[in-house]
Parts: sequence; C-alpha cells; structure tokens
Amino acid sequence: MDNRRLFLILIFCFSLFMLWDGWMKFNAPPPPATSAAAPATATSDSAADAAAPTTTLEGAPATPEVSAAVGNSAPTIRVETDLIIAEVSAEGGSLVHLEFKQHKQTHGSENNLVLLDRSNPHVYVAQSGLIGEGMPTHKTRYTLPGTDQSLTAGADSLTIRMQAEQAPEGVSVFKLLTFKRGSYEIDTRYEIDNKSVDSVAPFAYFQFARDGEPAEGAKGMGVSTFTGPAVYTEAEKYQKISFADIADNSAKFNRKSQDGWIAMVQHYFVSAWLPNGDAEREFIARKVGPDLYAAGVILPVGEIASGQDGGITVPMYSGPQEQDKLQSIAPGLDLVVDYGWLTVIAAPLFWLLEWFHKLTGNWGWAIILVTVMIKAAFFPLSAASYKSMAKMRTLGPRLQRMKEQYGDDKAKMQQEMMDMYRREKINPLGGCLPILVQIPVFIALYWVLLGSVEMRHAPWLGWIQDLSSKDPYYVLPIIMGASMLVQTKLNPTPPDPMQAKIMMAMPIVFTFMFLWFPSGLVLYWVVNNLLSIAQQWQITRMIEGGKAKKA
Repeated sequence: MDNRRLFLILIFCFSLFMLWDGWMKFNAPPPPATSAAAPATATSDSAADAAAPTTTLEGAPATPEVSAAVGNSAPTIRVETDLIIAEVSAEGGSLVHLEFKQHKQTHGSENNLVLLDRSNPHVYVAQSGLIGEGMPTHKTRYTLPGTDQSLTAGADSLTIRMQAEQAPEGVSVFKLLTFKRGSYEIDTRYEIDNKSVDSVAPFAYFQFARDGEPAEGAKGMGVSTFTGPAVYTEAEKYQKISFADIADNSAKFNRKSQDGWIAMVQHYFVSAWLPNGDAEREFIARKVGPDLYAAGVILPVGEIASGQDGGITVPMYSGPQEQDKLQSIAPGLDLVVDYGWLTVIAAPLFWLLEWFHKLTGNWGWAIILVTVMIKAAFFPLSAASYKSMAKMRTLGPRLQRMKEQYGDDKAKMQQEMMDMYRREKINPLGGCLPILVQIPVFIALYWVLLGSVEMRHAPWLGWIQDLSSKDPYYVLPIIMGASMLVQTKLNPTPPDPMQAKIMMAMPIVFTFMFLWFPSGLVLYWVVNNLLSIAQQWQITRMIEGGKAKKA
C-alpha cells in the first residue's frame, strides 16, 4: 500500500516536471534577431502572397488566383483611437499594423504590444477585396486621406474612406474602415456605385494572412497554446485548424454555412471576421506561400442594378481574449481562449476567479479566495484523509517493532501491516486522496494563468507585479518549500527507509521546480499548504490526544 502511495506521488511529480519543462520553454528567450531577420524580410516582400480567393459559392464569377504580396512600398496612414494605433496601407486598404495601448510587449516595457504587422517578427495582416470582373482586390491601390487620423474628443467613431483607383467602367468602389471608441472592433465596408449600363453582382472576401510561427512566448512550449485559424458555426461549433493540416490538405479547406465566423488565434489575442445576418458564407483556409497562410470568409454582396448602389459591411475584432467581452461580441467567440484538455475544470475555475476579482479588484486575492473555496469544498475528503494519516502516525512505534520482528521477510510484514490496518479501520491510501484531487485543479489553474489575458501582467502586492510570471525574488517558492517540509513532518514516517528519504527530499525538489512557475500558481499552492497544515495539525492533535487519554 505504501508503494502505491509512493507511485501516486511520483505521478504528481512527473506532472509537475512536465509543467515546469513547459514553463521553462515558455520563458525561453526568442532566437537572436540576426538569424530570423532575413527570412522574415523575404516573407514580407515576396512570400507573404495571400492570393485573392476563387469562390465556389453558387452564382459567383470565377476569377484567377491573384498574386498579392504585402509590399512595404505602398504609402500608409496612421490611425489612432483611445485603445489602438493602426496603419492602413494604400495597397488594398489593408490593415497592416495594429498595436494596443493598454497591453505592453513585456512587463515593465514602454513599448505597446503589436499584433498585426507586415514585417519582423511576423507577417500578419487583415486584407479584403471584391471578386468579379475588374473588381478591386486587396492588391488594388486606394486613395488615402491626406493626413494621419485620430479619434477626436467627444467622437464615438472614426471612419477612413478610400476609393479604389481601378474598377469596372462606370463603377466606383469605396472602402470604409470604421474605428470605435473603447472597442477593438473595426468595421470594414464596401460601397459600390454602379453607373454602368449593366448590373453587377460581386462577392466580397475578408481574410487574415499570417505566417505559421507561434507568437512570442508561446513558441516552443512543451504544452503550447494554439496558434492558427479557428471556425465557429452553430451546426459544428468551435473547430481549430492547424497550419500543418492546412499545408497537408493543399489548402483545400472550404466550408459553407448560414452563420458563424472565422478567426486567427494566438496566445492571449485573437483576430476574427464576424459577418452579420444569415447570408450564405464560405469559410476558407489555404497555404498561399512558403510559411504563409490565409484564412477568411467569402460573402455575396448581392446584385446591384444599373444606376443603383449597394454594399456590404463585416465587423472585425482584433484584440485581447477578454472572455466577458468576447461573449457579448459574437456567439462562441469566448471559446478561442485555449485551456487545453482541462477546459471542463479550467473554465469554471476562471469564472470563480473573475467573480472574486470583481469583489476584490485584485487577481492575487481572487486566487487566495478561490483556494479557500476549493479547500472548503473538499473539506470532508481532506478530513477523512488526515484522520487516516493521523491514525497511521500513532501506529509508528508498532510498525517499527514489526520491522524489527520480521526483518527481511517483507511479505510477512506486509500481511501483518494489512491486518493491523483492518483492525484499526485505517485506509492506508487515504493520504493519497488530497494529492489526487489537487492534480487536475493544479494543472487547470496552470492553464488559466497561461491562457487568460486578464492574468497577463496582473499584480498582487509588493514584489509580485505579474502573477503570470515567476516570483522575481523566489520568496513564494521558498515559503512553499517550508510549508511542504512541515506537512512532511506531520505525516506518518514510511516504514521503508528509501521511501522516507524520498518523502524528505520532496520539499527540496518541489521548491526547485516552483522557482520558475507562475507566481499565481505558487501562491495557490502556498495558501493550500497552509490551510492543509492547519487542518492536519488540528486533526492529528485531536486523535493523538484521544489515544493518550485511552492509554
């Protein structure tokens, strides 16, 4: 039975080691810029060729593939709102740069986090165009406003209006980008004024072109968060599409639906095209160049008769994965938050954390309160376990006498131990239950800290200014190790000397691994240990006191 307990502890240690290994890779510095600069530059000028899609929607005109590099030569204008700084290119009116004022590149940095860009370290742009004979694509030049644009005080939105320099004879095409105050949503609208003698019925496509490399920080993780396209429909719900699958399938992914959206997901942030209404749409994901992929949606604009005008508007969200806001933007959009295979535990765990955060205004205190709540929920289980361990502790002298009596006859000693446990009504595996209960909760919290942008750079108090990164002075890991040592002393000493040595070494091993764990995770473990010590000490004192009175 003691061997089984040791086996469970080793499983837990292995789980911790895997998380520690993933966390170390997660925090590994990016490769030197010199080695990556050349390929990235080449990609932005030639390989970043997201071609205009050829739609298969019924009634759509067939158009040839159009090579469409995101060049750096086209002029751009700068657009600034209260939340973002963007750059719009004259080439296709594409969004080629997007940075967030309220999210920094790293903790303590003055540089804003950049999500969309057309150069180092990633190619990642938002493009759109029209499909139809002579219609402008995302390679067509547009006339830009003469100066940079900013959201003025008191205004709720800012619209950039651009006209395509090339269009069918008698047809004028305008592209409008509308930026909103206090929002990461950007509306893309096409207005088509048809003064030709014939009617036109174009289709519109909206796509993201991105290289296949993970975002900084997620690159090379042993338990990496997902990077790549994702599609949501009411019928098939949320589905991720890996870059590898797109490449293996020779870019043949197509799916039609009456609803849904398509996104490009990466660690902490997401960009998504969110078509309104129930018009039939076609989702596409293709490899369009060396280490370059496009994912988007095609929609019908509708027939525009001679002398009439028409248009189409598709909102785009490009910002942090803030779950409460994503839920209100589009159905299922909050599913882009990647909690790995323990989502069933991690999602309600985050909900609890968020609820306590609203009460306290601090994620560190929210973690402490959730820990107390979890400990209270499992109190009966923990109490039974600690009672079992306390009773085993009182049997220490008898176990020692058995060891001396039976010497090397381990089979006989094991049998006598089991008989004694039966007589005393002790479950020798009872002490393993708290460990088994904590394993999924511990790993789920790990994913919450890694996957929730709300935890990114979130302070607690004093020296802990980022709960998603390690304790800079290793205070919490040392406290955690000391608390584990106290717990080891409260537990019954294993009769096997080797097991006893392993148990005494555990606090040292755990302390070493926890040095690099997120401080929020270590905080959870410290609070859990302190509560366990208090509960275990009280139960042990009561049982040992009762035994003394009987004696």
